[in-house]
Amino acid sequence: MRKLLLLIALTITNFIVAQDWNYNFDNAKKIASEQDKNIIIVFSGSDWCAPCIKLDKNIWQSDAFKKESEKEWVIVRADFPRKKANSLSKEQTEHNRKLAEKYNVEGSFPLVVVLDKHGKVIGKMGFKNVSPEEYIKMIHALEKK
Repeated sequence: MRKLLLLIALTITNFIVAQDWNYNFDNAKKIASEQDKNIIIVFSGSDWCAPCIKLDKNIWQSDAFKKESEKEWVIVRADFPRKKANSLSKEQTEHNRKLAEKYNVEGSFPLVVVLDKHGKVIGKMGFKNVSPEEYIKMIHALEKK
């Protein structure tokens, strides 16, 4: 019985702090407008870009970021994997390419773009080797400019 209760508690905890990544920018804009939140687009190469992988592990997967993003932002992942095993659908690949043409013309990876709820760029930043709490502060600093 104890094991069952522990399993249920862990499942609920994971559900509560689970991130709600969006993969469709139009849907994200709609949600951001409805909830009056800014949007964060993360451009990454999840299977080839070392700083992208580090950013994912150290920041995006942290409890601090998960909690803050749920309250503050609508988050969008625009991934550009290179390995065939990780390839995205043609539709998703095209969607991400169009997002990059508009918001990542430099072709930087990783790139974090902060937008207002209408899709206007507020600021951009890349990988920083800092704590999740410090990274969150840096995102908020971009919003206040």
